[in-house]
Amino acid sequence: METSLVEQIDKNNIPNHVAIIMDGNGRWAKKNGKERTFGHKSALGAVRSSIETCRKLGIKYLTLYAFSTENWNRPKLEVNVLMTLLSSAIKDEINELHKNGVRLNMIGDLSKLPKKAFKDLTQAMDKTKDNTACVLTLALSYGSKEELLHAMKSIAQKYKHGEISDNDFNEELVHQNLYTHDLPMVDLMIRTSGETRISNFLLWQIAYAELYFTEVLWPDFNEKEFYKAILNYQNRERRFGKISEQLTN
Repeated sequence: METSLVEQIDKNNIPNHVAIIMDGNGRWAKKNGKERTFGHKSALGAVRSSIETCRKLGIKYLTLYAFSTENWNRPKLEVNVLMTLLSSAIKDEINELHKNGVRLNMIGDLSKLPKKAFKDLTQAMDKTKDNTACVLTLALSYGSKEELLHAMKSIAQKYKHGEISDNDFNEELVHQNLYTHDLPMVDLMIRTSGETRISNFLLWQIAYAELYFTEVLWPDFNEKEFYKAILNYQNRERRFGKISEQLTN
């Protein structure tokens, strides 16, 4: 009998932090003869499935690229729908997330979010703040270049006020001033829809991540597709600049 995908997964080699660029909602909607906004609504199923898969496999950190700084330039109607959908989805899902021990986290320039969306998300984060099973991070109004610029300004101010010295400048200092200062580096980054770009997402944090690109449009990204990504990850050799013999020895 054929071995199922989940049975092929090595439970001792599970990525600690998975980040996903959820791409293809608009194309999925067009493919199904619907408006783009229908694609965004249909994408919630893929989000639920990804969270549940992380829980099953023991993946501790899941970061989803939900809305970029560049997405503010989309048609106003679409942006409004996305923000409304964000608020309603959080309200609908928060009790289930809380019951399953998921802690909700947000990164990005959150000052740009509508007041209602910001309030709903803040309340959800407060409700789940003590959960430890999995950390779900939503990247909202997020851009990695903006994040790095924010970190540099923060470090410059600390240096100016004598809080740090020349000897303190290292990678850890940068890490501690990023939006993701309380998250580990990304092990696996997934992008759906066949595009093979990073799109200004976690540029520092994916320095040694394995990148996985799939043709599957985000609303169709289910548990089976997630397993395929994990198996692809497990079939790679992560050398971090070393050679194979060094890892063996």
